[in-house]
Amino acid sequence: MPRSSTPDLLTRRERQIMDVIFSTGAATAREIQAQMADAPTDATVRTILRVLERKGHLRHRLVGKAYVYEARRTVTTAARSAVRRLLDVFFEGSVERAVSGLLDSSQKGLSHAELERLEALISQAKQQTSRRS
Repeated sequence: MPRSSTPDLLTRRERQIMDVIFSTGAATAREIQAQMADAPTDATVRTILRVLERKGHLRHRLVGKAYVYEARRTVTTAARSAVRRLLDVFFEGSVERAVSGLLDSSQKGLSHAELERLEALISQAKQQTSRRS
């Protein structure tokens, strides 16, 4: 399937625009362009905004003479979707493989506090699984 027809896949520029929207909450095309590193032309930004709307990531409202764009989903919801896709594409849907890969690739290792937080998350997951059984 071509990249542009898959709603969850974002190009580098689309991701940049979504990052601006997530950090500001809402913005006009001009405001978005001003916050982008190595920003494309105004026309390009507007075209990408239309593509993001068509993919279902953005919506707009008219304020005065300008369109103000905002995300249709929260950053948390978008992140969960990205993580699910990452799991499916690189780890065959396996959380265990993903965690193992992250632990193996950690350059500095995990702090004691990070390990304790991970242990707490694993404990919570075990309890939830037990309740469902």
